[in-house]
Amino acid sequence: MAADFSPYPDLALELLPYSSGCQGDGSHDLSHLQRVWKNVRAIQAHEGGDLRILLAATLLHDCVAVEKNSPLRNRASTLAAEKADDILRDLGWCADTRQAVRHAVQTHSFSAALPAISLEARILQDADRLDAIGALGIARCFYTAGRMGSRLYHPQDPKAQQRPLDDARYALDHFPAKLLKLADGFQTETGRQLAGQRQARMQQYLHDLLTEL
Repeated sequence: MAADFSPYPDLALELLPYSSGCQGDGSHDLSHLQRVWKNVRAIQAHEGGDLRILLAATLLHDCVAVEKNSPLRNRASTLAAEKADDILRDLGWCADTRQAVRHAVQTHSFSAALPAISLEARILQDADRLDAIGALGIARCFYTAGRMGSRLYHPQDPKAQQRPLDDARYALDHFPAKLLKLADGFQTETGRQLAGQRQARMQQYLHDLLTEL
């Protein structure tokens, strides 16, 4: 398991017990952390950045469990950043490094809408958002909709042409409401290139789905 977080498996073993995130949420489980780390490595290989800071931020970015429909959702990344700082302080990390991790964790969230200033923060934000789009993003969208009790789509108006978008009730609405907007906000050149590929997959899926409907 820790080997999936190369080149710092020992650090992964140390931090994984704190990175549980939303218990029972298959869209924010260990496999999500593994995918985000894979995305981080792909971006960092071209953009640079401190891998140790990036791994700590990756493993702790969802360390506070806040459900998608919680009124605290827009504060989830801030709560996670505060907890990450406490965890790393207890483990003896210096203040400057803790702050770098804290900033990356706090600014990764779309809901928080906070600017990612450091390179590591921009990389983590891109890596996490890559997992929200493309084929994986489609799977996570409908999985989460099922957990939240949403319907697949509005039966009379699936494209929301005569009604406001309501992605709390209809999973398909989440694509124009959020997912299709994410590619425009990527922070690194490598992230933008990868996002463009995944954006095309989502657009093709929506075309196919609406054709079937």
